[in-house]
Amino acid sequence: MKNGKNIKLCLVGSSGGHLAQLFMLKPFWSQYDRFWVTFDKADARFLLRDEVIYTCCYPTNRSIKALIKNTVLAVRVLIKERPDIIISCGAAVAVPFFYIGKLMKMKTVFIEVFDRFDKLTLTGRLVYPVADKFIVQWNELKIRCPKAIYIGSIF
Repeated sequence: MKNGKNIKLCLVGSSGGHLAQLFMLKPFWSQYDRFWVTFDKADARFLLRDEVIYTCCYPTNRSIKALIKNTVLAVRVLIKERPDIIISCGAAVAVPFFYIGKLMKMKTVFIEVFDRFDKLTLTGRLVYPVADKFIVQWNELKIRCPKAIYIGSIF
């Protein structure tokens, strides 16, 4: 793993609330080389107008077709960019990036979304086994997920 500012981040998230929560971490990610994977939607184009963006297939909700397309995208992007760490707040597009990233020996960090306080999202349940760090914003989830790290709200 590289040191300090030489670390490269892959920030993966659906547009909307997932992207908004990742964007709120700007004081952290702005100091690193990075790229984004998200939907080609107005909020993403606006928030990430000065960022490197790879657009993914949507809708992802329980769509095998989108999963296959996003898995191919994950392979291509991760081989090309070689990030050190993949960070996501969800949703489904994170799944292929986390699994392909783990196969490529990349570190993964998942941040469960703020509105989940009593049970994990489907994406959270799917990436929990491969996440190097699994962060929750509610202590109730920490109790249910032994390897989770409780940080409180990112808002």
